[in-house]
Amino acid sequence: MNLILVLPILIPFTTAILCLFFWKNIKAQRIFHLSGAFLYLIFSFVLFSEVRTNGILVTQVGDWVAPFGITFVGDLFSAIMILINGIIGFATAIYAVGSIDEKRAQYGFYPLLQFLIMGISGAFLTGDIFNLYVWFEVMLMSSFVLIALGGTKPQIEGAIKYVTLNLLSSAFFLTGCGILYGVAGTLNLADLSIKLAELNNPGLVTVIGMLFLVSFGIKAGIFPLFFWLPASYHTPPAAVSAIFGGMMTKVGVYSLIRVYTLLFNHDIGYTHTIILVLASFTMVTGVLGAFAQTEFRRILSFHIVSQIGYMILGLAIFTPLSIAGTIFYIAHNIFAKTNLFFISGVVRSISGSYSLKKLGGLYKPYPMLGILFLISAFALAGIPPLSGFWAKFIVIKAALEVEDLISVAVALFVSLLTLLSMIKIWNDAFWKDKIDSESEEEVNQFKSMSKVKKIFFLSPIVLLALITISIGFFPEFLFSLSRDAAEQLLNPQIYIEAVLGKVK
Repeated sequence: MNLILVLPILIPFTTAILCLFFWKNIKAQRIFHLSGAFLYLIFSFVLFSEVRTNGILVTQVGDWVAPFGITFVGDLFSAIMILINGIIGFATAIYAVGSIDEKRAQYGFYPLLQFLIMGISGAFLTGDIFNLYVWFEVMLMSSFVLIALGGTKPQIEGAIKYVTLNLLSSAFFLTGCGILYGVAGTLNLADLSIKLAELNNPGLVTVIGMLFLVSFGIKAGIFPLFFWLPASYHTPPAAVSAIFGGMMTKVGVYSLIRVYTLLFNHDIGYTHTIILVLASFTMVTGVLGAFAQTEFRRILSFHIVSQIGYMILGLAIFTPLSIAGTIFYIAHNIFAKTNLFFISGVVRSISGSYSLKKLGGLYKPYPMLGILFLISAFALAGIPPLSGFWAKFIVIKAALEVEDLISVAVALFVSLLTLLSMIKIWNDAFWKDKIDSESEEEVNQFKSMSKVKKIFFLSPIVLLALITISIGFFPEFLFSLSRDAAEQLLNPQIYIEAVLGKVK
């Protein structure tokens, strides 16, 4: 068994178990939490380097021959996502130590976060559609508790909406898995790709594909299935909102890309046209929802939706350049979006609120925080030369190549509204004078923090801002990776042969 492929699952699992053994020792939990996140980061780099150098890695748990056993597969796309998960997981681990209160820590925050990272890793590496369902359920259980942890009324309300819609998604997912097994006799992704291509019933395959579009669409937050997301992602602590907004929705996008390049690619004219229409509506409704909000994290939550539209637009166009653009966009957005949620948490600790009506005057006493916000905000809006400019440029160029002018117009319009909503946050939170009657001393928790805690609070924000700037000024490396990953995805035979060997 290739251990490198299962370490991204074993490391957070072991870390979570160690945290549970030291349930009453919060200091020990934090040490295990940080150490586990650092180890995960190291081995995610190792896995990425191995895949990039030697090609797709495959391991069969228990040495069962595929397609009969549990298969883990690391192609370039999944290796990129594991590496990003390692970076975000490490950044969130540091940020959480500086921001999570003792009460939440005592009720299992650290092991829950590790179980969530384990579930995300399993979803990226599994080579079996049913096990993808299992990993989604691992994510659902841990994320549900993380949203509700603290027990405030908004959290409970958000958690109920979150779990209800995600259970509906799971029902569609499990139904699709059952029908797939009934018609193909297998749930191994590589084997399914062969069996579905040979199935003399393309209409049935399309129906199954639509079931997965609904299921993954709910999890990704695409139109019209997104309304649970902005109703729940703004309720937990900023560290939780950050990893949810940065990583979790991208697992849904990852799954859509995986099944619609490997399994449901038989009727692109029909299925991908539906995805194209949904992409435009997702972009527009998300950004309009953001524009109407007056609460920092609700604006960011609606922008998760609008940005997902750009990602599935690349999938819908279905060319090498558009798929590369989608992968590039996913990477850029994870870093920028996570950082904006991190910054919102710092703003909350300074001002005591996320409401823009109660914020103001932050730039003068905290100019560096304002600059860090502008870096991520302008990246999200696509202002050159930051990472978002290149991400949107690649996707829009791909749309122009297929003469999809409507999608180009929608993408540009949404970029403008994104910029305006980011300026709205800047003006209300950082630039205008604070008019709230409460004095800063009454609400400012940040000032009373120790220097060490401030370092934990702020260093992840600086790290992610530097990554955003680096991608913007040196986009060639990420684009080259994205292009190579897109070529693998659009040639399913490479994946099939890596898992099953040469198929006659």
